[in-house]
Amino acid sequence: MSVGEVAADVSAATQPEGIPSDYRAGFVAACRIDERLAQRYVAHTMIGDPLADQVIAFLSTLPPDQGQAMIRRGIETGAAGLADAPRVLRDFFAASEAVPAWFDAGATLPGCRAFHRHSQMFLGAFVAAVLIEGFSTLISKSFSITGRMVDQGVRRLKQNNRHVVEIFLPGGLERDGDGWALSVRIRLMHARIRQLLNVSEEWDRAAWGTPLSSAHIAYATAVFSGLLLKRVGMLGVTLTEEERQSFMMVWRYAGHLMGVAPDLLFEDEAGALRLCEIGGMCEPPPDFESQILANGLINSAPIVAGITEPRARRKLVRKIYGVSRGLIGDARADALGYPPRGRVGYLGAVRLKNRFDQMLWRMSPALERRSRAAQFQQMLEVSFYGQEGIDYRIAAHLHAEKDRLHTEKGRPHSETGGPS
Repeated sequence: MSVGEVAADVSAATQPEGIPSDYRAGFVAACRIDERLAQRYVAHTMIGDPLADQVIAFLSTLPPDQGQAMIRRGIETGAAGLADAPRVLRDFFAASEAVPAWFDAGATLPGCRAFHRHSQMFLGAFVAAVLIEGFSTLISKSFSITGRMVDQGVRRLKQNNRHVVEIFLPGGLERDGDGWALSVRIRLMHARIRQLLNVSEEWDRAAWGTPLSSAHIAYATAVFSGLLLKRVGMLGVTLTEEERQSFMMVWRYAGHLMGVAPDLLFEDEAGALRLCEIGGMCEPPPDFESQILANGLINSAPIVAGITEPRARRKLVRKIYGVSRGLIGDARADALGYPPRGRVGYLGAVRLKNRFDQMLWRMSPALERRSRAAQFQQMLEVSFYGQEGIDYRIAAHLHAEKDRLHTEKGRPHSETGGPS
């Protein structure tokens, strides 16, 4: 069924019986606020990414090494290097290389500079808030079943960090940039996991819709952009209007490359926040899988930062919980099974320090340059950079544990990557 057919079916229904059962109560409530967007969102919970799904369906008929070689050739050389490949593959990369009329590479530079000026806070809010808020949706089912956050959480977190770093490097989203390559790779990896989940007995399509659905990829992109700007603002980071618009353009184009459907791809910060609001209302309350992912993510963060000494790790975990609770609110924190609110006001302390730092930087540009250099080094340390560059292998098995066993036997398979 096409996107248009699903949307028409949902729009025509006076009752939400035609949509996945876990979305029905939230859909009714969301319709009272914005009926058209709620209908569009739930329609997309029932579809994936048709173009990428067709590519993966074809690649699955080939030996793994041959499929990997085609992905590598397509990402590194593009449609021009696939003259002998089937049309479905050539069409996919031709569409990926087509730059939308709204994208202006030069206009992304203020956003890139703002990100690197405050990269520590952006990555902090990314881990302590927006990743967790993304996992509060039914997308948690996909990650819980595959085990790709529970079994390999540290590696996954570093991969997410690397993607964010690369798209905010000047030129990172150009055709030969690593941000472009990672975004397209993420789209294909999502399609592969979607394929595996679709044929798994563990996936309840009637209740949850399509795994890694079009709605969830759009929601994640909106969370990582508009909601991230809101969260770093709560940490005391202030950006100009030009920087905010530029930041949103970076994520809008990254979302386009990751396959976000045009009718759910935001145009600006307000549009992204609206999608977060309405999409969040359509989603059911966080469940056990969301709790596992959110708490596992927080407990993985110190290891990603290189802190392994038990006492220091516990101290940092307490701080992250405190900041996270302050950012996402008590209601969501309690629903996710966070420890009770402590007596220390971690969020207020972070906000005060950031505002003091920004005042110092205005007085001394040299201090800002040194801070930016130090933050960039820290950012690289918490990101995953393999010795062989970008890995183009796709998962052979639904469960991460089986892929890890193959890795140990000398037949490695990659996990999925990115904002899901």
